[in-house]
This record gives sequence, C-alpha cells and structure tokens, in this order.
Amino acid sequence: EKVQITPLPEEEKFKYLNDCIADAESKGAKIMNENGAIQNGTLFFPAVLYPVTEGMKLYREEQFGPIVPIVSFKELQEPIDYMITSNFGQQVSIFGTDTHEISHLIDGLVNQVSRVNLNVQCQRGPDTFPFTGRKDSAEGTLSVYDALRSFSIRTVVATKENKDNKAIINKIVTEGESNFLSTKFIF
Repeated sequence: EKVQITPLPEEEKFKYLNDCIADAESKGAKIMNENGAIQNGTLFFPAVLYPVTEGMKLYREEQFGPIVPIVSFKELQEPIDYMITSNFGQQVSIFGTDTHEISHLIDGLVNQVSRVNLNVQCQRGPDTFPFTGRKDSAEGTLSVYDALRSFSIRTVVATKENKDNKAIINKIVTEGESNFLSTKFIF
C-alpha cells in the first residue's frame, strides 16, 4: 500500500529478470509476494524470492531490478564471508541495537562497501549523499555536487607562498567566507 514503483527503462531487462527468477525457482526458491514478477507493459511488479542460495544467479549478480532475493543464515559470519567474497560493494544495511555488535560490523564492512546504512534500508538517495561503490560495483564517488564539479571547467585559486597570503587563505577557509575556497568536501 502506498508504494510507488516505476517502469523498467529498458525492454531487454524483462528477459534478464525473468531468467534470474526462473533460475532461482528451478533451484528451489519461490516468489513470496502476491503479484511478484507480473508484467504489464514496461512495468515489472517487484518480486521477493526465498530461499536464495549459492549457485543461483540472484545470489551473486547485481540485477538492478525490482527483485529482492532473501538469503537466510545461522551464523553472523556467513553474510560477512559473503561480502568478503562478493565482487560487488555498493551498500549494506545493518539493523540492530547492540552497539558492540554494530560497531564490529561497521568496522569490517567499511572495507567491503562504500555505504553502511544503520537501521535503514539501502537506497539511492538523498542526493546530498554521494553514489559510491567498491570492487566491480563502481569506481570513485559521484553525487549531484560531484557531477556538477566534474562536468564543469575547473578553476584554480593560486597565490605566492608568503606569510600574508597564507593568513588571507587561512581566514577565508576557517571562517567559511568562500563557497569555492573551502575544505567542506573533506570529511
């Protein structure tokens, strides 16, 4: 109820998504939600598949479609090992309240993915956060701000290195007097 979905942007995607579902179903997974994978024009209704296991396309491939593969595990080390051996690393979500366990997971997962979500689902936006990835998912970082800077002509502020110029630059930066001459992009 109140979910908004959009059509797929490319017609070839239907065949690929259906192939992924057929592969998973042939190996024991089932569509768990009503109307899952039903197509209408360019709309592909989201499908939740369970149980997804090693050896299924959906277990290792980034499908970028409205398919939610669910993998169960008994030991916390299982999803950690999965992340370590995965070729992809965009985001992960951690849900919980045990700060010790959450801290342990964060410390390990920041080396595997580029965004760790705490008690919130993985998501594309908001555009105030960069779109990032590790491994084969992506290289580098891109946000709306980064894109505008990347696709614009670069400008450099230059000066001679002396006491007076250093004082001017330091005052501008520390007091936030310039939007361009700033260290706000450094975390």
